[in-house]
Amino acid sequence: MRITQPRSLQKRQLLAVSLGLVAFLALAGYALDRAFNNTARGYLRERLSSYALAFAKESDFARDGSFVEPYNTPDARFLRPGSGLYAEVVFPNGHWDSESAQGPTLPPAKLLPAKHQRFEGPLPMHQIDGSEGEVYRYGLGLIWSSEGNRTAEFPYTIYVYESADALREQVAIFRAALWRYLGGAGLILLLLQGIIMRWSLLPLRQVIAELKRVQRGQDSRMSERHPRELEPLTASINAFIESERENLERQRNTLADLAHSLKTPLAVLHSRLEDPTANPAALRDEVQAQVRRMNDIVSYQLARAASSGHTLFAAPIAIAPHAEQIVTGLEKVYATKGVICEFDFDDGIQFYGEAGDLQELLGNLLENAFKWARSRVLLTIKGVACDDGRRPGVLLAVDDDGPGIPVEKVPLVLQRGVRGDERVQGHGIGLAIVQDLVRGYRGTLEVTASEELGGARFEVRLPPGL
Repeated sequence: MRITQPRSLQKRQLLAVSLGLVAFLALAGYALDRAFNNTARGYLRERLSSYALAFAKESDFARDGSFVEPYNTPDARFLRPGSGLYAEVVFPNGHWDSESAQGPTLPPAKLLPAKHQRFEGPLPMHQIDGSEGEVYRYGLGLIWSSEGNRTAEFPYTIYVYESADALREQVAIFRAALWRYLGGAGLILLLLQGIIMRWSLLPLRQVIAELKRVQRGQDSRMSERHPRELEPLTASINAFIESERENLERQRNTLADLAHSLKTPLAVLHSRLEDPTANPAALRDEVQAQVRRMNDIVSYQLARAASSGHTLFAAPIAIAPHAEQIVTGLEKVYATKGVICEFDFDDGIQFYGEAGDLQELLGNLLENAFKWARSRVLLTIKGVACDDGRRPGVLLAVDDDGPGIPVEKVPLVLQRGVRGDERVQGHGIGLAIVQDLVRGYRGTLEVTASEELGGARFEVRLPPGL
């Protein structure tokens, strides 16, 4: 079956429709043929019944019981031998045949009960030339009675025969016309169905053409103007295309984020190695700490790339130790500027998420503040209480006393790879990493002017219940 099935959808549908149409036309033709046969037989019965009643009206019996044939026959064919229309009257003492019945051998007839009618056929008979034939017969049972003498009553039956050839000829003519018209209608319907099917499959061909353009790189995605039945398919294809592009972009961003995250530990190592007054033991401890931190950063970035998201039900993490570790490292990197970082923490404030996410968030915000600050940086971490019993949210803000950021430049600064000042060393992806992390935790990031220090203020709000 699989071998014989065409691979084309249009051919499969055309084959199925053709088979269905042929079956429908065959059943319709059969039904019409049977209906015409029944109608023709009913009309024949009524016609023969009319002839029988005409004979009953025109014929009579003499006083001695002999049959008196009708003076006028209802049809001239009753007077012509072998005409195909015959009459016969059967009574107790004999029977009478019309002139047309002289020669042919009709089926044997018998008396019928009074007021009884019988229509039957086709019955075998012998034609006037001796050949085999068939006739339809209608019989009407009657009673003759003499006026004033009810004892002289006797039954008799009038039979009228008609050759089956006439009915067969009518049926043959009807069948020829019926199948000719049905065949023509079938061809027209098949042609029309082919046109309709080609028109109805046009959206599929458009989808195929769009897919080919996407494969060749001529289009970036499929259009959204498709029939409702194809919208789930095209939407899934677009989602797959977007997913592949996001995966590629995420891989590129992960490499960039990894390089950016390793920049601060490397800068700390470089500054310590360049310090001629550094204690060897303290230098060794610093190298070990920074190498451990770089190893944690690499592990975190790999895990982040693999999971592509944060854990909603992560264990709480104390924020203060991580913040102090990051600030200590940054103060060593920017020791020549003499920047001092102040803390404003709530007691026991915790972060519900990945430790690597917290380090990335604090590290990038604080590094940006140290880079632009003149002498002061303020790190504020507050809890956001929730009345419905959920775990509290977090407000994390970093202020500096630097030049600040104009309002019109805030969207530009948050873009990946864009730096606020091209003269300042950097990669321009730190704040983009912060924005991605905040978005992943369903939080918000706002960049405003610092009321306390006069520079820029980066404020992160993580909602309760995360």
